[in-house]
Amino acid sequence: MEDIPRERLSGALRRGAVKKHVAAIHVSGKLTLLQRRLSNVLLLNAYDTLITQPVHRIDARTLCLMIGYNSNDMDTLKASLRGLAETVAEWDMLDEQGRQEWGVSSLLSYAKLKGGVCEYAYSPALAEKLHDPKVFALINLNIQRRFTSGHALALYENCYRFVRTGSTGWWPLDTFRRLMGVADSEYYEVFKHLNAKIIKPAVLEVNRTSNIIVTPETRKLGRTVMDIRFRIEENPQLAILDLDDGEGVRRSGTYERLRKMGTSDRLARQWIAEHGEGHVDGRLDYVAGQEGVRDPVRYLSAALKNGFGVAAEKPVADPEVSARARRLRRIQELVAARSPTQRDADKRLFLSRLSGAPRDDFEKHGWMSALNAPAILAFWEDLHPGVFDPDA
Repeated sequence: MEDIPRERLSGALRRGAVKKHVAAIHVSGKLTLLQRRLSNVLLLNAYDTLITQPVHRIDARTLCLMIGYNSNDMDTLKASLRGLAETVAEWDMLDEQGRQEWGVSSLLSYAKLKGGVCEYAYSPALAEKLHDPKVFALINLNIQRRFTSGHALALYENCYRFVRTGSTGWWPLDTFRRLMGVADSEYYEVFKHLNAKIIKPAVLEVNRTSNIIVTPETRKLGRTVMDIRFRIEENPQLAILDLDDGEGVRRSGTYERLRKMGTSDRLARQWIAEHGEGHVDGRLDYVAGQEGVRDPVRYLSAALKNGFGVAAEKPVADPEVSARARRLRRIQELVAARSPTQRDADKRLFLSRLSGAPRDDFEKHGWMSALNAPAILAFWEDLHPGVFDPDA
């Protein structure tokens, strides 16, 4: 896969390759599996404006669906948000001048639910660290949904941040127990118990489930294990899977045409997901045939939104066909009303339920996929009950 052109990046993303001494933010391992999923979804939602906006928002029902909650179970969501606000994130690293920097912050500075929207914020110091790819790696949401154990997901998160260096470096066992959330248990002070109940099962699930393979190594003082580290390599068995959302789209000719025009990665994938490659290709041809276009991306956006270059269709008398067309239009309206981050989240969530031909058809045609029509209607009905009622 080609490197992302530096001229298309901004801020911290324009920095050079990840340095040898990769720093990590250590988050208390006492989070449950669902809380860990929640923290990753909230971070992904906020990432684009992490250091430019003090407050972030996401639709609460979408949030619940993405992390596997019952979308009406607001009590569980409240409890999980409370847990994140009570969880400590800690870092100990070198700054750009080589000076030692230690810091601590609650994982969320606050969160609230109001009017079906989850609003939350990070402390400025933590937001700066979370936004820097040298310090913190975003966790792929498709991968995290595969985990069934909180300890395995905790191990994956803390290892994945060191994937480019190939090793986590040595952790004192006390640090490792804290990362796994068992620092307060006398039982796990015995390495034999820690290895049998935490390390081995977590390593097995990470290697079976994720895009990396981890191998534990220990360092002893006499006969006592003092430190542990994990060797990290890519998982060749999962290399052929489209684990990085959008990688299949990025290999398409339509995506390449959009990028050459100057469309951002996110917007290119969004348009392909919403309209399908064939439709976007047609609009690209239409824009290419126009003279005097100063801003091709803006013109293409208008063409997709307003149907420029699409021949007028004859009205269909069949009431069943008309009802289907009305539902499709309603889906387009619902998608258009979502923020870019929510659109990506909706697509990821729906794709996670598909496999085989239905998945291929959805990746090609997006929300207009005829093969997935019943499931698509059910998905949006679950998000917005009654949205397809005749009087809605």
